[in-house]
Amino acid sequence: MKKSALVFAIAAFLMTNAFAQTPIQIKASSTRHGPENGTLIIIGGNVGHTAAIWNKFVELAGGKDKARIVVVTTASGDSAAFDTRDIETVKKETGVKHVTLLHTNNLKEANSDKFIAPLKQATGVYFVGGRQWRIADSYLNTLTHQAFFDVLNRGGVIAGSSAGASIQGSFLWRGDTKGADILIGDHTQGLGFLKNSVIDQHLLKRNRQFDLIKFIKQSPTFIGIGLDEATAVVVQKDTMEVIGKSYVAVYDYNTIIASEDKSRVDINKGSTLSSGPFFFLSEGQKYDLGKRCIIGKNVEKPAEPSSYNR
Repeated sequence: MKKSALVFAIAAFLMTNAFAQTPIQIKASSTRHGPENGTLIIIGGNVGHTAAIWNKFVELAGGKDKARIVVVTTASGDSAAFDTRDIETVKKETGVKHVTLLHTNNLKEANSDKFIAPLKQATGVYFVGGRQWRIADSYLNTLTHQAFFDVLNRGGVIAGSSAGASIQGSFLWRGDTKGADILIGDHTQGLGFLKNSVIDQHLLKRNRQFDLIKFIKQSPTFIGIGLDEATAVVVQKDTMEVIGKSYVAVYDYNTIIASEDKSRVDINKGSTLSSGPFFFLSEGQKYDLGKRCIIGKNVEKPAEPSSYNR
């Protein structure tokens, strides 16, 4: 995408986002990116049997006995409305008994009190993978969208894998109906649980680690998060921690600029441990989304995956 087209797309998103939020109650927040209350678990896809991720989800949802989970299957397409495999998978991996399927592609239904009833009791929400634009088409700026925020406001947890990860950002990456290879397409607004952000997934598995650089360079207020498979970030307020088997890449304007011009490095911005336009974090490492720096002065740089370089 040419620079002018990219700038236009970002500007169009910001204008749309400013006027499209009328049905959603936006409250003042002290956080820069993360939720004021509750927790996000953003998963890079192919979560499988990754115990660290499932266990954290159960813990934050209130434990096996108290958790009430709503599984949103919309990203998988129309057949997922009747397919219970995702429900059975969540029950098996979590041990939680109270698991409810939520599915629609109808905005009128998504705006009904009857439809959102399970969300009023939910302690956790899980978005399955598929195509993120389907989630946007079905829930964006509806009562259901507000009900998702209400889960967070009550201290609950929202998790999602693959498409269920990208939809949690404010700018919807790979949201084009024609295919996931189109980075900025015909859907550009996510559900915005992680404010001023853009999220990519299947990062190293699909060699996507360089795709977010240009976007973040043109939009300094955004943070870019790229997650490899079976790996997640847990976000509480502006603290982000990595769990899982692989790596998470962080894309920040200052890091990109510093990689191009070392004389412009601001030592007060915190160490990114990177000589390139982005840097990797591995399990156990934490990042401050507010201050845009790695938490922990003596944290060691993780070994970079072999696919870092083209």
